[in-house]
Amino acid sequence: MRGNVIVTPPSTFRSAEDFADLAGDTVLGAVRFSTAGGPPRWEHGLPVLPLHMVRPGEAEVVEVWHTDGDVVRTGEHEGLLYAHDGEVLFCAGWIGPSADCGEAARQAYLAAFELVEGLGYRNVVRMWNMLEGITDRSARGTEVYRDFCVGRGKAFDERGHAMPASTGIGSLGGGVAFYFLAHRSHEAVHLENPLQVPAHEYPPQYGPRPPSFARATYVRPEQGRGSLYVSGTASILDHATVAAGDVARQVQVTLANIAALIGADNLARHGIDGGYRLDDLRAVKVYVKRPEDVPIVTRLCRDEFSRRAEVAVFTVDVCRPDLLVEIEGMTP
Repeated sequence: MRGNVIVTPPSTFRSAEDFADLAGDTVLGAVRFSTAGGPPRWEHGLPVLPLHMVRPGEAEVVEVWHTDGDVVRTGEHEGLLYAHDGEVLFCAGWIGPSADCGEAARQAYLAAFELVEGLGYRNVVRMWNMLEGITDRSARGTEVYRDFCVGRGKAFDERGHAMPASTGIGSLGGGVAFYFLAHRSHEAVHLENPLQVPAHEYPPQYGPRPPSFARATYVRPEQGRGSLYVSGTASILDHATVAAGDVARQVQVTLANIAALIGADNLARHGIDGGYRLDDLRAVKVYVKRPEDVPIVTRLCRDEFSRRAEVAVFTVDVCRPDLLVEIEGMTP
């Protein structure tokens, strides 16, 4: 089925114990949402990125990326650990605490682009960025996330890569970490949302360099239906935060944004036949700013997503001080 129906390695959420049993020829890499973060490491011969996204007493979640490839090859480049199967590349990196988050992000992204170009996986389809103190003041006196966006944007400019679906979210420690997926041959169609200004066109009030990402990325196979990655999505219409302080309303606006993004009308604007609904999404991650909001956010999401969807909820900061929740997902 590789190259036809399944064009991206599906991800599943597992416990730490389950991952040890799963690791093998069917796994490309993994991300540990745990009580400590740090650089990527080798586990069972595979790249694994630990992220400090879980508080003491909470269960660790392992996001496992699977492969249909016959042979998985692994390697290291400039501190990046990666694995690929001939069609899909999984890669993880770590910037760590830095006095200059912007320049560190630029260097890390340049290394990542050098890697995908060298291995022939130029179609980067999905990126995740986890930043400790995402809305805190940096050593420069500016916001950490804004510094990060400057460095990341410079790397995109220098290497000329298209901006894929992405998430930029807070972590509980460990500096800055990131991971991404790239394809060798399948076309990546990067989508925007008719309800939102493209992130890279945000006005200067959100920082000297707008975020570099698309609202979603569709991976088009040679035949059959492709896979769709939805970026971290929040309660933003046009470019402004909606319903500051009202978590229930923010969840409603966020879900409406995703529905508009993945629906048939918007996909047709991007040359893609058919559409998706919220209950088509799988491997959903929900980021909630305030611990006390977790029950209501979880209930509202469960009302909209399929019972077959795996939903992982993390209590971390979001990329704007007035945003209380962010949601992402993907189709099978």
